Amino acid sequence: MNYEDKKIVGIIATNVTPEVALNVIGHLAIAIGKYSNEEIMGQKVFTDKSGIEHMGISRFPFIVTKVKVSKLKNAIEVAKQNPNLLVADYPKEMLETRTDTELVEEVSKKTNEELEYLGAIIYGNTEDVNAITGKYQLWKSD
Repeated sequence: MNYEDKKIVGIIATNVTPEVALNVIGHLAIAIGKYSNEEIMGQKVFTDKSGIEHMGISRFPFIVTKVKVSKLKNAIEVAKQNPNLLVADYPKEMLETRTDTELVEEVSKKTNEELEYLGAIIYGNTEDVNAITGKYQLWKSD
């Protein structure tokens, strides 16, 4: 498989500070890693010249973009309709709760329309991911 066949795109809402953006991407990357299949990873472990082992990283490109909150929500909805894409989303409630139990409880009280998303990661075939995120601006701290 060619490294350009698949793609991982992180999407951060434009109203998110750099500190929060790093937190959002970190949590979402763990989720995508956990729920993806094994093809996402490059070599599991590799060794440097001195014999020290290093954990492998994603085989595929991973870029981070930014969009307005409304476009982020739309991207999540469109991506979740495609069964070939893996989508992890980060509702604002993740920042406002302390434990997983509290998070589950708070999100269960709201409809999708009431949720405000701060970020998402979409993984899948490059064509499918680009169809959703291809025009998004690369993320950078201001």
